[in-house]
Amino acid sequence: MILDRFQLTGQVAVVTGAGRGIGAATAVALAEAGADVVIASRTRDQLDLVAKQVEATGRRAHVVAADLSDPAKAAELAQAATEAFGRLDIVVNNVGGTYPRPILETSTDFLEEAFRFNVSTAHALTVAAAPAMLGGDGGAVVNISSVMGRLAGRGFLAYGTAKGALAQYTRLAATDLAPRIRVNAISVGSVATSALDIVVNNPELRGKMEDATPLRRIGEAEDIAATIVYLVSRAGQFVTGKVFEVDGGLQTPNLELGLPDL
Repeated sequence: MILDRFQLTGQVAVVTGAGRGIGAATAVALAEAGADVVIASRTRDQLDLVAKQVEATGRRAHVVAADLSDPAKAAELAQAATEAFGRLDIVVNNVGGTYPRPILETSTDFLEEAFRFNVSTAHALTVAAAPAMLGGDGGAVVNISSVMGRLAGRGFLAYGTAKGALAQYTRLAATDLAPRIRVNAISVGSVATSALDIVVNNPELRGKMEDATPLRRIGEAEDIAATIVYLVSRAGQFVTGKVFEVDGGLQTPNLELGLPDL
């Protein structure tokens, strides 16, 4: 059966930024496919709710509340997985993000912080996870990039630069870790998470964003989670070093911040 290729029975995954949004949906999706999951983010209460959803599928959840803007804390999740479940097969580097900011208000420190939060954390966890994966059956890593890593829009210099770097990091890491560890990324478009509440809850703004998106809708967290299940399972076993564009068909940004000419 072709659907058997999507099964993750007996595997162990780490998902960062798993308290809500894409991370939470991914943790539940991986559990539904058969994986036990280490879930991590800052907020324990949110993680506990996600853990209950994971456990409702019949799988196990291990909660780690930590500030994952610190790459060292991200790296510790690999050991947490092996201590809790005895192995590690899947890493989803979902944590990240940076607020928009005009270029003249984007300090070097702000730019470096964006890089650390979006790229260095992913690298730290990937490198820490690799020995455990290589000691087992191999593994798969998925990095969450963004459409703004390949498109140009005012105000997104720090965020877009970091996400663009994460996309190239994915290609390079895939080369270094082949053939036993596959590394892919998803270039995510506008998805209805808390980060987009200001748009989703405003009918006028939401309408403009939907009209500017070829598929005429805002994405759902499950759209991304489904792609992740494909990429980390045997269904995607011949795919590595690729950046999947799951963005509703965007070729130009679908939301302008209205920043004036300088």
